[in-house]
Amino acid sequence: MKSSNIFKGSAVCMYSMTDVRRVFLGPYAHRDGPNYQWVPYQGRVPYPRPGTCPSKTFGGFDSTKDLPDEVITFARSHPAMYNPVFPINNRPIMIKTDVDYQFTQIVVDRVDAEDGQYDVMFIGTDIGTVLKVVSIPKETWHELEEVLLEEMTVFRQQLYIGSATGVSQLPLHRCDVYGKACAECCLARDPYCAWDGSSCSRYFPTAKRRTRRQDIRNGDPLTHCSDLQHHDNPSGQTVEEKIIYGVENSSTFLECSPKSQRAIVYWQFQKQNDDHKEEIKVDDRMIRTEQGLLLRSLQRRDSGIYFCHAVEHGFMQTLLKVTLEVIDTDHLEELLHKEDDGDASKTKDATNSMTPSQKIWYRDFMQLINHPNLNTMDEFCEQVWKRDRKQRRQRPANAQVNTNKWKHLQENKKGRNRRTHEFERAPRSV
Repeated sequence: MKSSNIFKGSAVCMYSMTDVRRVFLGPYAHRDGPNYQWVPYQGRVPYPRPGTCPSKTFGGFDSTKDLPDEVITFARSHPAMYNPVFPINNRPIMIKTDVDYQFTQIVVDRVDAEDGQYDVMFIGTDIGTVLKVVSIPKETWHELEEVLLEEMTVFRQQLYIGSATGVSQLPLHRCDVYGKACAECCLARDPYCAWDGSSCSRYFPTAKRRTRRQDIRNGDPLTHCSDLQHHDNPSGQTVEEKIIYGVENSSTFLECSPKSQRAIVYWQFQKQNDDHKEEIKVDDRMIRTEQGLLLRSLQRRDSGIYFCHAVEHGFMQTLLKVTLEVIDTDHLEELLHKEDDGDASKTKDATNSMTPSQKIWYRDFMQLINHPNLNTMDEFCEQVWKRDRKQRRQRPANAQVNTNKWKHLQENKKGRNRRTHEFERAPRSV
């Protein structure tokens, strides 16, 4: 493979190894005569022949460092062979001129096809493309025709990160993460991305500028997305709505994070059956984080609608609408008691055998979410375990007697059932 600045092109040549060996076994080039011209060397060639790889066969040398000084001196004064190595058919098998790239690397794969073997060349260029070319014989196998099958872009719009453990490939652009609205795509201010009228996609320079909306310098969606200003939501995207239930005196978290790293988030609150909205002020009970809004010690007056807005470059868009319903503790216990009473007729015996701590299991749950000193589930479980152990120690003496009596009745019942089944069983054949 050869690239030249003389004719502004590149060429690929194919050589025969037989021709290469014949040339290296031929005469050395030597300057001699009155004009000091290159002529074939006719004198004595030292042993081992210069250019031969050192081995046990030729003189028993393990390295070129062991070669005699005569061989080293001859190699320095005769660095070239006299006869040239010509390519097969005395011409290149592929020439590329008047193109904006040059060949840099080549890999050849010999492929077995239905009608013979073909050499498929993968040629790398200095602009990051790979040419896939196949050599096809014409009338005879000595005349080859190159056919460009494909031009693949391998390095464009990709970032390669190398380390001792491997190589990772990352795209230079991920336009789809900026959202599905014109405003969000414009606010991203990513030179790789632009709004094409339906989605945020890869930007390619084109003469039709009206079809692409992009503003890297100012990031002003009001100018480039003016057709969306008449919507209820200026961003043009449907606002996500959620309904969250919280328990009085507990905590809840309203998750909301903008896609843009430069957007400022603020929250608004609207009471039920009221159109007035007020901005939420951060205090010890309401904490604003990068991921959303944390409400501690919920109260009944916290019930309502919460709006999460993102503001950037004077453009505001609503990201989330959350309806929060706060249930007071007394109402929750009443609902749970009704549920227990509804199942009492079906599980009367099981209810009588339950301990008081098992009947009010929901109180343990309420304590878990409300207790300020229990930070982990392990601490809560340890406290419940200690309480149960204390109740076992304080259990009256007749509790064990009642338990044994109950076990005795159960065994008698099982015995009756077993004898009843034995009488109903069909007689065995003699």
